[in-house]
Amino acid sequence: MKPFKANVVIMIVTLFWGSSYLFMKMGLDSVQPFNLIALRFGLAFIAAGGLFAGRLRRNTDASVLKHASLLGFILFGVFASIMLGLQGTSTSNAGFLMSLTVIFVPVLSAVFGKSMPSKRLVLGVLLAMTGIGLLTLRPQSGIGFGDLWCILGALLFAVHMMLTGRAAKTSPDPLCIGIWQLGFAGAFGLVFTVLWETPRLPGSISGWVAVLALSLVCSALGFILQTMAQQYTTATQAGLIFALEPVVAAVFGLLFMNETLSVQGYAGAGLVLLGVALSELNVSRLLGRKKQPRREAAG
Repeated sequence: MKPFKANVVIMIVTLFWGSSYLFMKMGLDSVQPFNLIALRFGLAFIAAGGLFAGRLRRNTDASVLKHASLLGFILFGVFASIMLGLQGTSTSNAGFLMSLTVIFVPVLSAVFGKSMPSKRLVLGVLLAMTGIGLLTLRPQSGIGFGDLWCILGALLFAVHMMLTGRAAKTSPDPLCIGIWQLGFAGAFGLVFTVLWETPRLPGSISGWVAVLALSLVCSALGFILQTMAQQYTTATQAGLIFALEPVVAAVFGLLFMNETLSVQGYAGAGLVLLGVALSELNVSRLLGRKKQPRREAAG
């Protein structure tokens, strides 16, 4: 798979995840947060594991389980942080703070990697972050406890993305890691549900629709595609494409929840798109200019 096709796959995953906010809101009307995590990832593991049962039996080894357990634990931490954060901050602030993943990925790459991101990627990140702020941020005094949970969730998701990319490039079968991590995330959700909540199944049709959409589309298909695609792209580029998630969420809110965007919101959405385009397109080549050879660290 070429890097461009890998980024297209990640864009599709972003569409899935952007729709997840709508389904999470529906699901939380029927079950509690940890319970929803357990159902979401548990059913996703059953579906994906059943589809690729033979492959899992052949290619699962200690290394796969080691990577998957770590990724699954971090994945559970991401969604647990989001749920806890939403109890102490607004939805718009939570969306903005979770999008700090776009900043955390290149920062972590610079700190722990061997090279800095390119100037083009840095500018794209800055434009995307400005757009996310315009799209989702609302006036709020200070930083609350819920905000800190969301910042932790964004940091954990950045770590998850980087470790996913590393595991996918070193494992002989990244698909197995992608499937097993769903099972581990669901198991951690079940443990926390038993400890702090009352396990139950959705009691309404809308609740089941939400759980199945989150399980089969947003989780099973989404995270498996992410794991496979990140073999052929960089964590920074993947993180920047994922910055489109609040834009997708806003579109779904407009279509299905009768929400509207202000002029500020449309400006923010445009900046996010511009940031992604700037990072992915070779402007000099599009303008017909010959690219001069220069030393540039990969992003």
